[in-house]
Amino acid sequence: MKIHLPTTHEFHLPTPQCRLGRRATQLAYAMAEVLMGTAILGVMMVSLYGGMSSGFAVTQLARENLRGTQIMLERTEGVRLYNWNQLVYSNMIPTSFTAYYYPLATGNDSRGVPYAGTLSITTPALSPPVSYVNDMRLITVSIQWTNTYGKQKIVRSRQMKTYVGRMGMQNYIYNN
Repeated sequence: MKIHLPTTHEFHLPTPQCRLGRRATQLAYAMAEVLMGTAILGVMMVSLYGGMSSGFAVTQLARENLRGTQIMLERTEGVRLYNWNQLVYSNMIPTSFTAYYYPLATGNDSRGVPYAGTLSITTPALSPPVSYVNDMRLITVSIQWTNTYGKQKIVRSRQMKTYVGRMGMQNYIYNN
């Protein structure tokens, strides 16, 4: 039995250059895929971080606004407890006050955001003028607080108004 060995033109073995070329091409595609995947992941992480930090900032602002509204309502309802003479003719009601975002702090704890407020009691300027205007007072409660975002300071303010009558609300409700 005779064994036939193929000649070089019958059987072609890949040269080392050809094998290296295919492998380098495969590695190049893998590198491009890795770079694109990393870029997409980077964009997603930056977006996620931005969304979370924006969410925390909005939540903090909502808490501060709610606390400001609570402080104004507390002052307004406190004024309603005074009788007419105390309200109009005495200096019993303080015209300025300071309240804090976290008033339950003890010792060296941070008391939180300070709210500086003013309270004014005036005769309302009604248009057209009415006969009972001297039996009414306009109560205005205003507060301000400052937020610091990085190096930027933002002053925020809110205001609440209500009317108080000489005879009080109970006389209008129960005597009619």
